Amino acid sequence: MVELGIIVVYFLVMLAIGVVSRRQAGEVDDFFVAGRRGSSLLITGSLLATIVGGSATVGMAGLGFTQGLTGVWWLLVSSIGLVVLGFFFAEKVREFGLYTLPELVEKQYDGRVALAASVLIVVAWIGVVAAQIIASGKILGILGLGSPALWMVVFTIVFVAYTILGGQYAVIRTDTLQAIIIFAGIFGGLALLLSRLGGLGGLHLSLSPDKFAFPLSSQFSGKELISFLLLVGLTYVVGPDMYSRLFCAKDGKTARVSVFWTALLIIPFAFGITLIGMGASVLFPQISPEQAFPTVIMEVLPPFLGGVVLAALLCAVMSSADTCLLSAATILTVDIVGRFRHSLSQKKILLLSRWGIAVLGLSSLMLALALKGVINALLFAYTIYTCGLILPVIAGFYKGRLKVTPVGALAAITGGGVAALISKLFDIKYLDLGSLLISGLLLFMVSFIDNRVKGKRLDDGESI
Repeated sequence: MVELGIIVVYFLVMLAIGVVSRRQAGEVDDFFVAGRRGSSLLITGSLLATIVGGSATVGMAGLGFTQGLTGVWWLLVSSIGLVVLGFFFAEKVREFGLYTLPELVEKQYDGRVALAASVLIVVAWIGVVAAQIIASGKILGILGLGSPALWMVVFTIVFVAYTILGGQYAVIRTDTLQAIIIFAGIFGGLALLLSRLGGLGGLHLSLSPDKFAFPLSSQFSGKELISFLLLVGLTYVVGPDMYSRLFCAKDGKTARVSVFWTALLIIPFAFGITLIGMGASVLFPQISPEQAFPTVIMEVLPPFLGGVVLAALLCAVMSSADTCLLSAATILTVDIVGRFRHSLSQKKILLLSRWGIAVLGLSSLMLALALKGVINALLFAYTIYTCGLILPVIAGFYKGRLKVTPVGALAAITGGGVAALISKLFDIKYLDLGSLLISGLLLFMVSFIDNRVKGKRLDDGESI
């Protein structure tokens, strides 16, 4: 089978890149932040490849399949979030010169808040990596050789091994190439799909007008749009994988420019992927929504091109999976283990990081085997992360003006994160957005009380 041969070659190439990159990733800076030498091209390509992962291909084509053009919002909200990041925070983040988001939180507040943020991110990002693994099973399961679960195991072995070997040095240098392959695969597949449907006009005639409704439709309400904007879009304003890319940039200006370019380039991806899902709903109405893109590859494209586009889809999934896994493993090593073991050598840190990648990769695989939908898995993780961490970090950039304190931030992270977890575990309507409100209220109310208590102690002559 031609497609399988191309996939095998792709897996072997990725492993080879990891082996070669191991020699270049011998120092902590190289492994965690690629030596902080990233150009605008490398950082833009890496951001783009990270964002256009399993959710933006398999999951988003599924949204196009079920609800039509409003499916583009899954990626459009990320573009909006990146614009906010570029205008207000990108240069500030790079100028800190750190490795991880929790290190930035510690600069803003203190070690207790940083530790709480670290635990929250690691737990949430296991879910994000699991979503990419689920997507790989849906993509490779279409080959008809072995079950999706088997392919999920194979995919996990490959991307975990690749990440362990090369670290950030390997990831960031292959992401730009993968972004190009993803772009070619998506729009090559879309062109052939539309040719079978009689172009955009034919697609329009084949679907109900509601499928082309925008920005809202009967299947996508204003409440859902607000949920996407807040629970998904804010992860691009403050996100460990986004910040890990900014820390790799050679300077603040490069970080800012790269973010703006990424925000712009995401827009055609959003519409291209959604249209593929809409076209698949016409040609293959009997399939499950998240099988839309893989089915188009196998049924519409000629074998060789289908194999190339299938590899492009795997590029998208792998680039997101390895980035998220490395971000979580770096936080686990630097911000959790390193907090209790201060005298670790560089060699020991790298060894622990590689073990962390293996452990988190296995944990993500186990979660992926238990879960089903890509979008559901991501929404679960993003909701917990957003409701716990986003508001304290944004407020931390202006903590003097807003008078937020470490105690307030700790209450917001704990209260918002736990409330979001409860909302998802028990499917409590509106508590997902309510958890973000709880986080904000705790941040400012507890900070206000804390400041009043400190002020009273000063008045009483006590030391704080």
